[in-house]
Amino acid sequence: MIIPKTREEIELMRESALLVSKTLGEIAKVIKPGVTTLQLDKLAEEFIRDNGGVPGFLGLYGFPNSLCMSPNAQVVHGIPNSKPLEEGDVISVDCGVLMNEFYGDHAYSFEIGEVAPEVKKLLQVTKESLYVGIREFRAGNRVEDVGSAIQKYCEGHGYGVVRELVGHGLGRKMHEDPEMPNYGKRGRGKIFVEGMVVAIEPMINMGTKNIKQLKDGWTILTADGKPSAHFEHDVALIDGKPEILSTFKYIYDALGIVSDEEKEFRNHYTL
Repeated sequence: MIIPKTREEIELMRESALLVSKTLGEIAKVIKPGVTTLQLDKLAEEFIRDNGGVPGFLGLYGFPNSLCMSPNAQVVHGIPNSKPLEEGDVISVDCGVLMNEFYGDHAYSFEIGEVAPEVKKLLQVTKESLYVGIREFRAGNRVEDVGSAIQKYCEGHGYGVVRELVGHGLGRKMHEDPEMPNYGKRGRGKIFVEGMVVAIEPMINMGTKNIKQLKDGWTILTADGKPSAHFEHDVALIDGKPEILSTFKYIYDALGIVSDEEKEFRNHYTL
């Protein structure tokens, strides 16, 4: 069952989402070759707690850490460890926060030093597909309109679109209805309603769409060992149009990136 949010609840969710955004911005300041994912996980937990939140992933379904850290061929749900990041790595950092009784949840794939041009393109296309999907999150559209747009865009570049893992509704629970796949056929699925909040998160592989899971019960890998990319925003349906509650601004500020990619999705709020 879809649970629409009031304007007041959406503003509380915006605060939760922005704490995730700021946490990812703190990660962006220090992520580099030689840093371990456990160090980044500790930094994130401390920052979240210092700013009035609770790590949303820690203990969720038994997950042991505050961040999902998934380098290279890991798609999502990677467990932080003591292995240093290396030049040329790419890593999805997925973060969740519980604050004001609502969850925020979004992700960014970071380049570690200089990455190969084909990996850089994978990240670029995956992030572009996120906004392609968000544009379809409109009154009168349906769930698979978003997935179809993402699938068409990424497969058009020759990439594999993961089927088994999907985005989701967001609210007082981390995972609410509806599921938001990154593939599908236009005109299918639940219809979008005013006040919905969803996490849209393309998970795109350089090669095959197929995946496998490690024996740890969490880590998802590409079946062919090629790199994967993952980007995620929290989006509310307000006045029939998508409005992003999260932001990559804090990441971009830390990395010296100038971008106006989010401008069209900020109808009621300016950072």
